[in-house]
Amino acid sequence: MVDLHCHLLPNVDDGPRSWDVCLQMCEMARADGIEHIVATPHANDEFRYDREKLTGMVEELSQKLSGSPQVSLGCDFHLSYENLVDALKNPSRYTISGTNYLLVELSDFSVPPSVSQSLRSLLAAGIVPIITHPERNLVLRSNRHRVLEWVEDGCLVQVTANSLTGRWGRHAQETAEWLMLHAAAHVLATDAHGVASRPPILSEALRAATKMLGKAAAEALVSDIPRAIIRGLPIPARIADQT
Repeated sequence: MVDLHCHLLPNVDDGPRSWDVCLQMCEMARADGIEHIVATPHANDEFRYDREKLTGMVEELSQKLSGSPQVSLGCDFHLSYENLVDALKNPSRYTISGTNYLLVELSDFSVPPSVSQSLRSLLAAGIVPIITHPERNLVLRSNRHRVLEWVEDGCLVQVTANSLTGRWGRHAQETAEWLMLHAAAHVLATDAHGVASRPPILSEALRAATKMLGKAAAEALVSDIPRAIIRGLPIPARIADQT
C-alpha cells in the first residue's frame, strides 16, 4: 500500500515530536503493509514550509530506514490566496515528489465560492488538486455535491482512512461512504500524526472499503491510484471508474 498523506517528519508541524516517534510510525506503517509514505508537512499560517530543509529531512529518514518503507515529500497545502499565488509560480515547491499532483487542504469551517475558481486556476496551470478529507469538513458534509462538481472539473479527492472506521464521528463516516459510492473518492490515506490516536494504519479502512466497493476497487484506493500519483502518471482510468 501507499500512504499519500502523512505528517511524519519530526518537529516541523503538529506531527511527531521526535525522531524516535517518527521511526515508530514508519515501523507501524511497514507492519501494516505500507510500502511507501509521502511525508506531507503543512503549509499554512501556522507552519512554514521549507522545501529544501524538508527534502534533507526525508533523505535523512530514508537513510535511517534503509529503504523500507520508502519515503518521499509532498505538502498539506492550505488553499489560501498567498499559497495559491506562490504555487502557481513555483508548483514543484509543493507538489508530491515534484509531480503535477498537489494535496489541497480547505478550511474546516468555511468554503467560500472563490475556492472553485482557485481550484480551476491550479488545473489550468497543469496542477491536479487532490482535495484532502472533505468528509471532515463541516460545510461540505451538508453540501456534498460541491465535491462532485470539483471532481467533474478534474480534481481528485483523498478520504481519511479512519473516517471510514468512525474515528471522526458518524457524519464524517457517512460522508466518506457517500463520496466513495458516488465516484468522488480516489485515494485513502492515513493523515497520521503519531502512533496513538492518529496512527499510520490503512488496513482497517481497506477492509471497510472492500465491503463497499469490492476488492479490486478498494485496493486501487490504497495502491494503484496513489502509486500512479507519486510517479506523476495519470490515474488508472478503469479503476477510477470503478471507484
